[in-house]
Amino acid sequence: MASMTATFRKPSIELHSLDTHRGYEPSVDLRTMSVSEQSRSPSQKSRKRLSGSFGNNNGHASGYTNGYTNGYSHRASSTSSASSTGPGRSRLQYTPPGELHDVIGVGFGPASLAIAVALHDNIVSSDCTTRLHKRPPKVAFLERQPQFAWHAGMLLPGAKMQISFIKDLATLRDPRSEFTFLNYLHRRKRLVQFTNLGTFLPSRVEYEDYMRWCAGWFDDVVEYRQQVIEVVPDKTQAASNTVDCYTVRSRNITTGEITERRARHVVIAVGGKPFIPKSLPQKHPRVLHSSQYSTVLPALLSDKTRPYRIAILGNGQSAAEIFDNLHHQYPNASTRLLIKGTALRPSDDSPFVNEIFDPERVDGLFEQSDEARQAAITEDRSTNYGVVRLELLEKIYEDLYTQRLLHEDEESWQHRILPQRIVESVEDTFHDDRLVLNIREANCAAPKRKGVAFGETMEVDVLLVATGYARNAHEEMLESCRHLRPAQDKESEEWKVARNYRVQMDQEKVHKNSGIWLQGCNENTHGLSDTLLSILATRGGEMVESLFPGA
Repeated sequence: MASMTATFRKPSIELHSLDTHRGYEPSVDLRTMSVSEQSRSPSQKSRKRLSGSFGNNNGHASGYTNGYTNGYSHRASSTSSASSTGPGRSRLQYTPPGELHDVIGVGFGPASLAIAVALHDNIVSSDCTTRLHKRPPKVAFLERQPQFAWHAGMLLPGAKMQISFIKDLATLRDPRSEFTFLNYLHRRKRLVQFTNLGTFLPSRVEYEDYMRWCAGWFDDVVEYRQQVIEVVPDKTQAASNTVDCYTVRSRNITTGEITERRARHVVIAVGGKPFIPKSLPQKHPRVLHSSQYSTVLPALLSDKTRPYRIAILGNGQSAAEIFDNLHHQYPNASTRLLIKGTALRPSDDSPFVNEIFDPERVDGLFEQSDEARQAAITEDRSTNYGVVRLELLEKIYEDLYTQRLLHEDEESWQHRILPQRIVESVEDTFHDDRLVLNIREANCAAPKRKGVAFGETMEVDVLLVATGYARNAHEEMLESCRHLRPAQDKESEEWKVARNYRVQMDQEKVHKNSGIWLQGCNENTHGLSDTLLSILATRGGEMVESLFPGA
């Protein structure tokens, strides 16, 4: 059995295991597509197909390829044929870039998808007196990825969801919606078989397919491969004294073409950026974030039979899943899981603790003082950050115990968990492509001078960093809007939002019927559920009501 040598000296890097699971790695091979195909969004391709043959698409899980063919061949209204397995066509209509939009969504992950679902459900509701019934909204979503993808780098075999399927994109807002997980199963002809599983926790692969199916309904209003550069204040009337719309500039990631669109409202829901601690190289080919595990690592370590040396940094769900999965992907590799704490700890999903993530909890938390709110969030962080589901912990422990049966000396184990370790720095080796990790014990003072002896060193082929995500991408996008904030907020780096997620602006400078809204980056004001899937259905409905009062 292969082992990993470690010369004891000392380690450092603060572990921030923010396992909120929002991967952004593309899951399609652009090499198989021509440049002209790459530059067209899925919605553009779908619109092109409408002028010719519909083909024989049967609603495969690959998202955008079936949004229109199924929509036009099977759907004459908003309700899908029960025999169709693919996505239908939503009531949201394509708006040319040159027209003034009601809403532009930046990002088309789960948060924006929930808003799109709520908009569609509102339009097809039985109440024909609403504002959206009189005129369908002009909406567009701009997404950097080439197609809808969620956790592309962490869709591991056997990985389960950590929330009930009832907390899908629609059920808690309207269980009669077309977009419930149960209706997805019905449309996919798996409802009976899923029921036989006797679980509320579908596999992560199946849940991603569910969201991809939902996303396929909205291909007409989503422009993929569009990376938003900035959001700039604008006016519909040049002589006006107030901002009443915004220009959204985006770049096609394939062609580099810049496009401008204007909208009354802009919703920014771009999710998190992979976070790598400052003490580690930020763009090293052998230092990978957990979101790259399934998409980049296989090409880097291409020989599944080689005795690679692999280190994983982190003590949350993602780190544990990778540590467990590596045993199967690279059976001859030696793996080391470096955790800052004394042990891996279980997540608490008991009923009372789960109430922390109830939608109605947001109101009470938001109304608290800053001090009381932060104290509550800090107390509850262990329910979501730096913890692992008990079933996985038990499996890992059993695997380690099996090694103990064969080898009493842990130093000879192929797979080990090393507690109280902090990676202080990383160096390249001179004789091969490996890395040297300089490590110290978590309870020891960090050495400051270069060359000072560390607790230990470890030579590895790759370091996988499962330290969560930073949720500040909106700050750079909104730099041109900073002067519109209230005077008391101008010096702050944070963008303050109201309870309805609307960014607070100077009312004398910005018209009341225009605004910017933030999703998924408001944990400090709206609680731990803000970055999670738990409240998306309810929040999507709230956003529609905020964007279109009276809808």
